[in-house]
Amino acid sequence: MSDVEALVVGAGPAGLATAIHLVRRGVETLVIERRVPPLEKACGEGIMPAGVRALAALGVDRDALRAAPFHGVRFVEGDRAFAGRFATGVGLGVRRTRLSRALLEAAAKAGAPVRFECGLEGWEVRGSDVHVRTTQGELRACVLIGADGLASRVREQAGLDRPRGPRRFGMRRHFRIAPWSEYVEVHWCDSAEAYVTPVAADEVGVALLWSADGGGYRELLARFPALARRLAHAEPSSELRGSGPFWQRTRRRFAAGVALVGDAAGYTDAVTGEGITLALHCAAVLARVVAERRPLAEYERAWRRLSRTHRAFAALLGFGVEHPRLRRAAFRALEVAPRAFEVLLRSAAGEG
Repeated sequence: MSDVEALVVGAGPAGLATAIHLVRRGVETLVIERRVPPLEKACGEGIMPAGVRALAALGVDRDALRAAPFHGVRFVEGDRAFAGRFATGVGLGVRRTRLSRALLEAAAKAGAPVRFECGLEGWEVRGSDVHVRTTQGELRACVLIGADGLASRVREQAGLDRPRGPRRFGMRRHFRIAPWSEYVEVHWCDSAEAYVTPVAADEVGVALLWSADGGGYRELLARFPALARRLAHAEPSSELRGSGPFWQRTRRRFAAGVALVGDAAGYTDAVTGEGITLALHCAAVLARVVAERRPLAEYERAWRRLSRTHRAFAALLGFGVEHPRLRRAAFRALEVAPRAFEVLLRSAAGEG
């Protein structure tokens, strides 16, 4: 049986960021990951300015990301559109595989080992230790950190799940076409949203989110005629990937010997675009709490504080998803007074 101080389950951005911060604080850490790189996920792939700064603090090489900058967010519904710009810095559109590769390189430089093709089978707390069974043998840790995504096994086995919220799903595909906007664009209709993120000088990612009956990607995209026309002759440059259901609710972010970070800690909706940024910020706090051997309840309080604006913004936009007539009335008002949207965007991005 091997011994480590912290065992992180999941080598996504949340897990790797947590591991980097832990080893920098002198905590012996191991990351286990059931997949093999490059690690892919259906994701909007837009990182807000605060998230870009958090990546730099982790030692991520920005040039290695080969990212496309964006300067704000633009909402579009029919012939109505309005945009808000960030106050400080720029966001980055990054292919998830490139982000994964850059974070793995940063983890290696920091001395945070990652064990691939190593899946979690089960665990139990015995005294002050957590005994973990994996597909590559048994491990013992002082703390088990679940960074294993929306369908977190750590969260489920810890009994921290709550009934799920609205059943929403997403699909994402990339297209070989030059970005036509300096913004991430969010296109709305009564039953779905389309998120267009520049990810390279000649490529965009288009993520479609929906609730209830969705149909296939082509059927969903056809609900946005202007966007569908723009992409009609663009060659797909990636395989179609899906995700969901979103709105994963969690009773709290910790149990005895266990903590949750990233999507495993609870997920509202991809509609805000703040998932990676929030995960990176929470990873830094969790690492400090673990390294200083503070009660995990301190991490819970910090998570609630850090996610408060994010959750409120998600609830507001979720209300617009569920009530299209009210959303359209709000959009008409914001089209006339776009400054109000900019203030709201900057607040959600932690700039206001």
